[in-house]
Amino acid sequence: MLVCRRLAYRPAVLAAAATVLALVVFPGSSDATIGKSPRHYVALGDSYTAGPVIPVQRIDPIGCERSTNNYPALLARTLHIRDYTDVSCSGAKTVNMTAPQTVPLGINAPQFDALRRDTDLVTLTISGNDIGFTEIIFTCARVSATDPFGNPCQREATAGGGDFYAQRIAEAAPKVARVLDGIRARSPHATVLLVGYLRILPPAVGCFPVFPVARGDVPYVDSLEQQLNTMLAGQAFNHGAAFVDSYQGSLGHDACQLPGVKWVEGTVPTSPAAPVHPNAIGMREVADFALETLTDLDETAAVG
Repeated sequence: MLVCRRLAYRPAVLAAAATVLALVVFPGSSDATIGKSPRHYVALGDSYTAGPVIPVQRIDPIGCERSTNNYPALLARTLHIRDYTDVSCSGAKTVNMTAPQTVPLGINAPQFDALRRDTDLVTLTISGNDIGFTEIIFTCARVSATDPFGNPCQREATAGGGDFYAQRIAEAAPKVARVLDGIRARSPHATVLLVGYLRILPPAVGCFPVFPVARGDVPYVDSLEQQLNTMLAGQAFNHGAAFVDSYQGSLGHDACQLPGVKWVEGTVPTSPAAPVHPNAIGMREVADFALETLTDLDETAAVG
């Protein structure tokens, strides 16, 4: 497994990275040849892939809230990939890789249906809905009024002696493993990027009541997101994927920051995006992280 470094900022570096990708072999594909970028790219995942509310929204189906400016679309345009399929869908869980997902005004087919034997690039962000991370955020927001300077959410989650939110993360790990193995079985030559979740809250001091999580619960919620991303990184390592560490790369760009600085919106968005989801800037940054990871993979393949 490879974990991406942080890209230097920004347009010239992106152009250089795209040039590198056009000149070297993609290690995930035994059929790749020098001088070719990915030929068939499939994007899988949940709302952190799809980009709800970010303009322009697609209608195939409209209930998936899939943006034409989400990170897969930006990555495909940067790499000039013509054969590109985005089947991500808001609300998707790991089960929806192999089972259809009913959404408002339509059905999203099993996402694995888009994979082919000749698919040579797959990106994926998944498991946030398996653990109910949005539910966790809004539950913590709901109880924050009872003790805004304490940690009421953490106390509630650990009242039974364990931590039932942390347990959800542990239970999601084998589901992610099955997804990664399923991708490999269907697209054996693909380079697979498991893309992590952007940082939602700062590591210590929050911004109550702008983002209504109690002061003592801010580090707790952040630690849960760290555990989620650590779990994803571990599954990537164990199942032949590269992990794109969007969480570490987004330090200082959480939902408590000012518009134009934050990459994730708060409970009341200040730009076109869903609450507690990436905005357009965040999607551009995640696309950059993914591109850097691909560049690192290719540089490694070229050396060794």
